[in-house]
Amino acid sequence: MATDYVAYGIYPHRTSFDTALEGLRAAGFRNSDISAILPERDRTAKDLAHEINTKAPEGIATGAGTAVGGVLGWLVGIGALAIPGIGPLVAAGPIVAALAGAGAGGATGGLVGGLIGAGIPEVEAKRYAGRIREGGYLVTVHCDDRDWAKRAEEILEATGGRDVVKTHEATPDYRP
Repeated sequence: MATDYVAYGIYPHRTSFDTALEGLRAAGFRNSDISAILPERDRTAKDLAHEINTKAPEGIATGAGTAVGGVLGWLVGIGALAIPGIGPLVAAGPIVAALAGAGAGGATGGLVGGLIGAGIPEVEAKRYAGRIREGGYLVTVHCDDRDWAKRAEEILEATGGRDVVKTHEATPDYRP
């Protein structure tokens, strides 16, 4: 089923980020509809290079899953990415493909492009990219309808999310 709405927010601390993921899981959101980007502070560039070569975005990377642990391991497609100007990140969910598709491994604007590709408007994408550079944790929730989007927005706000927004995802103006 195609998703029509997205809710997203940024978290300044790992504890509130983990609380948000747990709240979304408890509310019945599908793990395949939740994306996350967080700074990777625990591993070296050598470890990240190994994971990129093992095509981590195509499935759950055992190394990343055990390194980040907790409720983050519930998400789909955990992978490690190195983005120029930002450094190493861990990403999970549908956003991994958007970041990889935007050339996050080599393009200067890869993070902003990936966020836009994940359904975040450009102005918000630039703001979130700045917050991620500063060590923030991003959560996005793709929702099937307005009611689920409102529920996601409420959970993100209640768990300490900042700049929480709910919006209708952009759709192409043509049908293939």
